[in-house]
Amino acid sequence: MAESGRDPAEAAAPDVPSRAFFATVNPSVFTASAVVVCAFVLFGVLFPATASGVFEGIQGFITEYLGWLYLLAVTFFLVFLIWLGLSRYGRIRLGPPGEAPQFGFFAWFAMLFSAGMGIGLVFWSIAEPILHYRSPPYAEGGTTAAANQAMVYTFFHWGLHAWAVYVVMGLSVAYFSFRYRLPLTIRSIFFPLLGNRIYGPFGHVIDVLAVFGTLFGLATSLGFGVMQLNAGLNYLVGMPVSHWYQVALIAGITSIAVLSVISGLDRGLKWLSIFNLVLALVVLAFVLVAGPTLFIVRFLLDSTGGYLQQLIQLSLTADAVGSSDWQQEWTMFYWAWWIAWSPFVGIFIARVSRGRTIREFIVGVLALPTLFVFAWMATFGGTALHMELFGQDAGIATAVAEDTTTALYVTLDRLPLATLASAVATLLIATYFVTSSDSGTHVVDSLISRGSTRSPKRQRVIWGITEGAVAATLLIVGGEQALSSLQTGSIAAGLPVAVILVVACFSLMRALKREYRVEGAQPPWG
Repeated sequence: MAESGRDPAEAAAPDVPSRAFFATVNPSVFTASAVVVCAFVLFGVLFPATASGVFEGIQGFITEYLGWLYLLAVTFFLVFLIWLGLSRYGRIRLGPPGEAPQFGFFAWFAMLFSAGMGIGLVFWSIAEPILHYRSPPYAEGGTTAAANQAMVYTFFHWGLHAWAVYVVMGLSVAYFSFRYRLPLTIRSIFFPLLGNRIYGPFGHVIDVLAVFGTLFGLATSLGFGVMQLNAGLNYLVGMPVSHWYQVALIAGITSIAVLSVISGLDRGLKWLSIFNLVLALVVLAFVLVAGPTLFIVRFLLDSTGGYLQQLIQLSLTADAVGSSDWQQEWTMFYWAWWIAWSPFVGIFIARVSRGRTIREFIVGVLALPTLFVFAWMATFGGTALHMELFGQDAGIATAVAEDTTTALYVTLDRLPLATLASAVATLLIATYFVTSSDSGTHVVDSLISRGSTRSPKRQRVIWGITEGAVAATLLIVGGEQALSSLQTGSIAAGLPVAVILVVACFSLMRALKREYRVEGAQPPWG
């Protein structure tokens, strides 16, 4: 069965590096992706105000009129995964029976977390709780009640629902790639519905959409991220805050990421991700010990309890009779961003998860990262909120309102060993950018190379440089407005991805039922 579903070009030379430049490239996907990327970059650079208006209009329409669909879809993903993990299908292995996982548990967790949302956690762990504390949707700001609810909202946006989006995409790609020997691309999800037609125009469109979301998602994140990095270096060593210094930072990050890409997953990205996770744990432990430790522990318990109590209500709240501005600016934005980001993160997580069972995959990618997120947010956000609630003129809320990029450094400045802690946090931010860029390069290369995981190294170098070049170009010519417009465009493009994710659930369910009914849970090899 699986052999009949393979792309003839891929079957002829599966995952074999070639000496010819771009030998493994799918010309249809490459050409279409190049045209789309160039067109959107030029649009964002030459007409940043117009591009921003167009994309914001599209995103506004989606969040205003289709936001309720996002709520239902993301909640459905979470319920589906909980059921799937507990079902008889949970023991099915993503690969041949008895195959051991490619990576050890710690390395696997480090890589999926680095690709998933590591850098976002560092950026928003203080800024978001403080912003919710100042301006909550349904209560008076600046109160203890607002502080408690602020962390619940933050948990909601970064917890189970966010990771559920990634799990649906990653699990579907991993299952059809490793059980059916199909390409490691999103088009493979549709094999039970379309058969070999996934290798035609429909499959090309899906992969082009994934390339678009991955490349621009990474470019905009890299652009905005170096602004925070620039702010941190300004605080530490007095580096001037300017676009040209930020471009230099992008060049440095891209260069390290390219070297990591050349080293491969087993050496470069694997060890960088482990280093990231260890460094993150060190920073987490420092803030927990140097900050209000007892308050953080109790606040974590309070916030987790509040989150679990309100989970169903928050999941299905469409704010029909109130002002939905807050929900559109926060919840809808996050759901759209996680969905738009899911092709990149999902494919990468799938790639490093071969040999895991479905149950291991769901627990490892849904439950464990959520627990880590809660601990991280409660430690950093809780420390900042404690300073605002019980400190004397902490000034963190004022600083965040003026510039969210300074939130981390303003908070660390009020702890012991502030300079050293800020330096380590800056290093953590930089290394997270490297791993994000590295993993994104692997994904783009896989999408354009018919799902091959062993394309020529020089080919991967090109994609890595392209990511940095796009971010630098947008910063130099269009500045923050150009980055914002492209980010908004990426989120607007997430609507068809949401449809793909819904189809992925039904396609996966159909394939799993067939595997049990016809083949008794044995791999569908022939």
